Amino acid sequence: MVMSIPVDYETLRLIWWLFLGVLLIGFAIMDGFDLGTAALLPFVARTDIERRVAINAIGPVWDGNQVWLILGAGAIFAAWPAIYAASFSGFYIALFLVLATLILRPVGFEFRNKIEAPGWRRFWDYALFAGGVVPSLVFGVAIGNLLQGVPFRLDADMRILYEGSGLFELLNPFGLLCGLVSLSMLASQGAAYLALKTEGPVEQRARRIASFLPLVTVALFLGAGVWVAFGLDGYRITSEVVTGGPSNPLLKTVATVPGQWIANYSAYPLFIAAPVLGVLGALLLAVSSLAGRPGLGFIASGVSIFGIVSTAGVSLFPFLMPSSVQPQASFTVWDASSSQVTLFVMLVSTLIFLPVILLYTSFVFKVLRGTVTEAHVKANSHKIY
Repeated sequence: MVMSIPVDYETLRLIWWLFLGVLLIGFAIMDGFDLGTAALLPFVARTDIERRVAINAIGPVWDGNQVWLILGAGAIFAAWPAIYAASFSGFYIALFLVLATLILRPVGFEFRNKIEAPGWRRFWDYALFAGGVVPSLVFGVAIGNLLQGVPFRLDADMRILYEGSGLFELLNPFGLLCGLVSLSMLASQGAAYLALKTEGPVEQRARRIASFLPLVTVALFLGAGVWVAFGLDGYRITSEVVTGGPSNPLLKTVATVPGQWIANYSAYPLFIAAPVLGVLGALLLAVSSLAGRPGLGFIASGVSIFGIVSTAGVSLFPFLMPSSVQPQASFTVWDASSSQVTLFVMLVSTLIFLPVILLYTSFVFKVLRGTVTEAHVKANSHKIY
C-alpha cells in the first residue's frame, strides 16, 4: 500500500529548511542568554553573592532551554541525515569540545554551592565561564566554515569521506571572526537578560555591557559581511535544479563563484530583511540599555539574533553544507533530505508537539517572572544555587 502524501516533496523540503532555521534561532535566543550570562559571569559579578545572583537568574530555566538544542539536533538527524553524518565527521573534535563544556554547566550549577570554600567556588565559576564562552565561539566558527565550504567528498556509493585535518583547520581567520560574532551576539543577549532579571550591582554592570557590546557585534557582523562579499567564493548550481528529485547530490553540477553568497539578495529581495534586522536589533538593544528599558532591550536582542542567524541561512540557500574539495557533492535543500514520507510524518509530529513546548516554556517563564535579588539569595541560601 502506497501512502498518499498531501504535500509535495519540494514544499516539504522548504518547510523543513524553514523549521531548521526556526529551531536554531530558538536555541540561539533561548539558550543564548544562558550561554551569554555564563560568559559574562566574571565581568558582571565581583563577589560571591553577586555571582550567585547571576547564576540564579538562569539556574531555574537553563535545562528547559536545552530543549531547543535537542530539537535542532534531532531535526538535522531526521530531516537531513547526510548533513548530520558529515558534520559529526568533520566537526567531531569541535562538537566534542562543545559537549564537554556544556556538561560543565549542570555540574557547576549543582556543585558550586555545596562547599563554601572560595577556591572551590572559584573553580566552578571558571567552569561555568568556559561552558558559556566555548560553545558560543564554536557555533559561530562552524557557520564560518560552512560559508567557506567543508572538505568532504562523496564516493560512487554515496559514502562521505572527510578530508580535513581537524580542529585547528576550523580555527581559520574567517571562522574565528564568525565565532567572535556569535560570542558577542550571545554575550549581548546574556547582558540584556541580566539587566531584566537582576537588581543592584549585577543589573548595573549588565546594563553597561548591553549598551556597548551590541555595537561590537554590529562591527564584527558587518566586517564578516564585507569579507563574504569580497573575500569568499560562493557556490552556484550550474545544472538544472530539480527540487523534487531524489536525494542524490551527485546528480547536479556546482561551480564556485566570487561573491555568490551575496547574489541571493538580488534573486530574493526579501532576504535583505535578515541582515537589516540583525543590525537594527543590536542598535536598539544598545539604545534601550542606555535609556533603562531592559524589557525592550531583551526583545531587541532577540530580533538581532533572529536577523544574524537568518543571514547565514539565506546567504547559503539552497546550500546547507557546501563541499570545498568536491563542489558537486555539496548538500542542498533539494538533494540532502530524508524521504517525502519521513518529512511529512515529522511535519505532523512537529505541528502537534512544538505548540506544547511553546506553551510549557511560556508557563515556566510566567511562573518564574520577577527579578533575582541579593536579599532573596541570602534568605534561601540552602535552597537555591
